[in-house]
Amino acid sequence: MQSMSDYYSAIQLRADRWSALRETTDALSRKQTGRGSEALKRKVELLFDQLAPIEAYWAFPGMQAFDHLRRQFEHGNLDDLAFSTRRVTRALTSGAYRRRSIPLDRGDTDTEENDDEAMLSPEARALSKPYFEVLFVDQLTDQQERWMKSNIARMRRGEDQFHYEPVVVPSLEDALIGVLFNHNIQAVVVRPGLVLRSKNALPILKRYLNRVGEDEDIDALDPEDYGPELCRLLAKVRPELDAYLVTGRSVEEIAGLDLGVCRRVFYNQEDFLELHLNILRGVQSRYKTPFFTALKEYSKQPTGVFHAMPISRGKSISRSHWIQDMGAFYGPNIFLAETSATSGGLDSLLEPHGPIKEAQELAARAFGAKQTFFATNGTSTCNKIVVQALIRPGDIVLVDRDCHKSHHYGMVLAGAQVVYLDSYPLNEYSMYGAVPLREIKHQLLKLKAAGKLDRVRMLLLTNCTFDGIVYNVERVMEECLAIKPDLVFLWDEAWFAFARFGPTYRQRTGMNAAKVLRERLKTAEHVTAYEAQRKELEGADEQTLLDTRLIPPPNARVRVYTTQSTHKTLTALRQGSMIHVNDQDFKGEVEQSFHEAYMTHTSTSPNYQIIASLDVGRRQVELEGFEFVQRQVEAAMSMRRAIATHPLLKKYFKVLTAGDMIPEEHRESGVESYYNADQGWTDIWECWARDEFVLDATRVTLAVGGTGWDGDTFKTQILMDKYGIQINKTSRNTVLFMTNIGTTRSSVAYLIEVLVEIAKGLDELLDDASRMEKLSFERRVRNLMEELPPLPDFSRFHDAFRSDQVTPEGNIRGAFFLSYDENNCDYLELSGSLRDALERGDEVVSASFIIPYPPGFPILVPGQVVSKDILDFMLALDVNEIHGYRADLGLRVFTKEALERHASPKLQNAAE
Repeated sequence: MQSMSDYYSAIQLRADRWSALRETTDALSRKQTGRGSEALKRKVELLFDQLAPIEAYWAFPGMQAFDHLRRQFEHGNLDDLAFSTRRVTRALTSGAYRRRSIPLDRGDTDTEENDDEAMLSPEARALSKPYFEVLFVDQLTDQQERWMKSNIARMRRGEDQFHYEPVVVPSLEDALIGVLFNHNIQAVVVRPGLVLRSKNALPILKRYLNRVGEDEDIDALDPEDYGPELCRLLAKVRPELDAYLVTGRSVEEIAGLDLGVCRRVFYNQEDFLELHLNILRGVQSRYKTPFFTALKEYSKQPTGVFHAMPISRGKSISRSHWIQDMGAFYGPNIFLAETSATSGGLDSLLEPHGPIKEAQELAARAFGAKQTFFATNGTSTCNKIVVQALIRPGDIVLVDRDCHKSHHYGMVLAGAQVVYLDSYPLNEYSMYGAVPLREIKHQLLKLKAAGKLDRVRMLLLTNCTFDGIVYNVERVMEECLAIKPDLVFLWDEAWFAFARFGPTYRQRTGMNAAKVLRERLKTAEHVTAYEAQRKELEGADEQTLLDTRLIPPPNARVRVYTTQSTHKTLTALRQGSMIHVNDQDFKGEVEQSFHEAYMTHTSTSPNYQIIASLDVGRRQVELEGFEFVQRQVEAAMSMRRAIATHPLLKKYFKVLTAGDMIPEEHRESGVESYYNADQGWTDIWECWARDEFVLDATRVTLAVGGTGWDGDTFKTQILMDKYGIQINKTSRNTVLFMTNIGTTRSSVAYLIEVLVEIAKGLDELLDDASRMEKLSFERRVRNLMEELPPLPDFSRFHDAFRSDQVTPEGNIRGAFFLSYDENNCDYLELSGSLRDALERGDEVVSASFIIPYPPGFPILVPGQVVSKDILDFMLALDVNEIHGYRADLGLRVFTKEALERHASPKLQNAAE
């Protein structure tokens, strides 16, 4: 049995302890006396002691039932104890307690022993009432608690849409532990009798309090403020929850307080029916799915189809003699729900006024945005919409060079002047990290010194990166706004949509940071701090500004956009994405141009099934996103620990840590690893609150060079072909495993089994290998782990595409369209004519985007000068795909004459 310190999550600890209790009580039931029975009894006592503080936060089995099990043990009723424990464990595993009462005694009949939720049909599961738990925060005696629960039970009605059970805790700290530990909780009732501190001393539970943050001084609170303060803290850690405050304070006193997620205040009354109805209404507001519901209703209506789309209502399939298998595979509903936006009956994505509009408003609430827009053709299109809506030809945009290719093409479409920002390189793993804030400030200050700050429009960064590097979003926006107070931010959160629903992750999302900044800029404390720094930095040079954490002016405009691939990290059909907006100038400046850009890039025939899935996916994350994200992180942490502690796996594999992927100067907390075999788990809250960059724990990058296989070979020929394990990304010597909200502990266990099997196979292979075979293996490993080509920085745009030599922005649009004329282009072979040209000192300029997979970012863009470092990198690549490069012809470049012709009008204009 693992020690408690081995667990990252109390959820995993709880599940394993109940499983151990079932096994131990079964064994004790079979061997109640004699040799070994005393050891079993001591183990049962230990398990009860470990579970007791944990079960206080859950409605099932509940402390009353838990105490009943303990009495069975103390009275020697070991057969009954084993029976009751099996019942509890089965119900916890199968989810049966969500649908019905679970009898624990042998005399009670229970005909549904095997109703594992996973074994039920989707129709049967859809018919059952959703279950949740309500946390009551009050210091009650046992008798008072039983009285309150009985009153709540009497309020239940057959027509109630949901079923809930109460959990009672006495203190503010217990309430915070409860909502961060018990994912079943959907509402919190805060009553006047609560106290401040928890008596629970279990370290794994107390650790949850770290997620509230170190800046909360709750010791100074007066007792009458405990309730309002708890409501405020709930808004910080679980903003999706509903809170209800019971108080005796006057309306005037309450009105001036920050009550966070409090939906209603009850004044010293025990009106349980009104409270019951409010709790159900609050959950219903998150449960409703306007568009999905409308689509279901539409599918039931009898209609005559006289418009485009023969597949609508499934008529073209049902009348076919040759494609009946398609109808059998998909079922009838998907075709009954197919229609056209122009046929009426449902809403239009391009001009929403009904259920789509309402669904988007609910999504904005869920993701903390001011406005949210659905997209049915992926985040690539979302990125182009935002860029086109905000960027005018000639605007300067600072862009993360290794961002998704849709951003580069967006710059072409918008006619932006692009300043490419270099991320820090991780040469030993053939990947880039993220762009240091110092580099961003340096480029902004350089543009300011050149008198071009008025043309700077946007900063575009990827958060988090594919490899899991996460920016300190709030700090980046603060310091950039201190230099350019109206700068627009576009955060590409394609792989980060889930982050909103984890308290640790939420603080580094664009929408959360925008909200925090808007609130902070209005405070008197911020005004005072800004004025003090302004006087201190008056006349400061660039070095001083780079070394100082800058404070934005109080009149700075917070203008933030995020694009998210909902389908990549949450529940949605392929290509379902969202654009979230928190822009103070959206209504006055952007709304019309955004609408035009949205119309430009959005299909007039959007897939209604994708829209419905976005609506349902939003419902899911508002009601159980916290649970799913929590389990996602737990799965990744378990994977880390299993690989780091397995003696055989350590020979060939290494999980890259924060210390491996983030240079020390960007980790102010000093945290190097989330798990260390010697020190155990590191609480990640500290580094997520402080560091410039952090590592997303849900992404596990595994260095596989020690196996002698490169990343692509390991992915394709080993993991996928041999074991059926699918992954997205590789580098030359790494593979990336991404946990998601669907990842299970069984999936993690299977992966570990596979890695162990691979490691054993390598051991056997090397054990039987000849001396020369071993030397060959060692050479392959050395080539993959030591002799790696350095990653090239962005060189520069050629002068033909620049306005001057002072700042680095370039006209990528001009270069892109110049290449449309084949007469302007030529091809040079990498190891022949291209190398010769560079050795002669010729300027060679790329006419295309050159994107090797992996790593999957452009190492050349149209108009960029080819450097010797870039050529060396391309020659050292041993990947199968290089988009934009033709192996039969070579690298497509501009002719010298084309560059001169393109540059001459610009030079003439400059002279005039």
